[in-house]
Amino acid sequence: MSKRDFYEVLGLSKGASEDEIKKAYRKKAKELHPDRNPDDAGAEAKFKEVNEAYDHLKDPQKKAAYDQFGHAAFDGGMGGGGFRPGGGPGQGDFGSAFSDVFEDLFGDFMGGQRGGARRRGGAARGSDLRYNLRVTLEDAFKGKTETINVPGSVQCDACSGTGAEGGAQPTSCPTCSGLGKVRAQQGFFTIERTCPTCAGRGSVVKNPCKVCNGATRVQKDRRLNVNIPAGVETGTRIRLAGEGEAGVMGGPSGDLYIFIEVSPHPIFEREGPDLHCRIPVPMTTAALGGEIEAPLIDGGRSRVKVPSGVQAGKQLRLREKGMPTLRGGRRGDLYLELAVETPVNLTARQKELLKEFEAAGKDNSPGTTDFFSKVKSFWDGMTG
Repeated sequence: MSKRDFYEVLGLSKGASEDEIKKAYRKKAKELHPDRNPDDAGAEAKFKEVNEAYDHLKDPQKKAAYDQFGHAAFDGGMGGGGFRPGGGPGQGDFGSAFSDVFEDLFGDFMGGQRGGARRRGGAARGSDLRYNLRVTLEDAFKGKTETINVPGSVQCDACSGTGAEGGAQPTSCPTCSGLGKVRAQQGFFTIERTCPTCAGRGSVVKNPCKVCNGATRVQKDRRLNVNIPAGVETGTRIRLAGEGEAGVMGGPSGDLYIFIEVSPHPIFEREGPDLHCRIPVPMTTAALGGEIEAPLIDGGRSRVKVPSGVQAGKQLRLREKGMPTLRGGRRGDLYLELAVETPVNLTARQKELLKEFEAAGKDNSPGTTDFFSKVKSFWDGMTG
């Protein structure tokens, strides 16, 4: 029976992107999992078929080979003797050297795993995770400990991360003899590729764990306590080492990165370590002077003197009443912007008093005088 096209198995068209392949695999794996289909005798075979297709298409190098040669790229049908462990007499060293040079030049570009990301025996570091956390400005001021739920992969307890039933150790791959790679003779060259039997792990599991189906990991939500230091702002990144995806076959776990977003505040606006607050001031207080009560981010209050004759937009500075900085040092400042209010809903007596004030005829508006002086000069220039 001929093997089905890998794209067809996942319900995709050729050339699908990495995200499309991953989404299709998750959907199919969930639908065809044997535990969800106890009455379907063929569910396990279909599930394995989906896993095999994903295993080949998720790797950029395997995918490129499959797109060009189909199944022949992995079953010895490429016309040059197919892939096999080891090289021909006198060609092994050259093939290995060529492979090393090619990997040095193009490994990262082609998505290869360098620097020990995947080691012999299949051990591979888990992926890093990102978690977006929104906090209030008050929390950013004081700091806090937040409990979060993080979905991700953890090591399977049933097999202790070996992928084999009962925690048995995997055996060396018979195809590549534990190397994780096989070679194929292509005319003058010997090309080295990932072993199709063990997918580069160098080992195989004869009796897969029934809980994780040999994947060595299972999906599980974890509750973590995150310490949010005082002074964080939008864009601050907190790294939790080893709290990412579990590694494969005993490999180290990835890291978890917490990205902070500080919510807008109804009273204060933040600019770095400084805070800005717009405070309405009665017209009489602005004219005669007085005191106003200003709110502080720590929940306290501050009595602030308003000088007589203050104009709208004037800023008063309260030193070190702003936000703390992450690395310590002095706090930022709080700037109070005065918004002079025009009274509304005046009583008859209030109107009468304002008219008397207006009738006094004294020029008490320096801004108005300056503006209309400039306007007069402008008009004179136009008519001159």
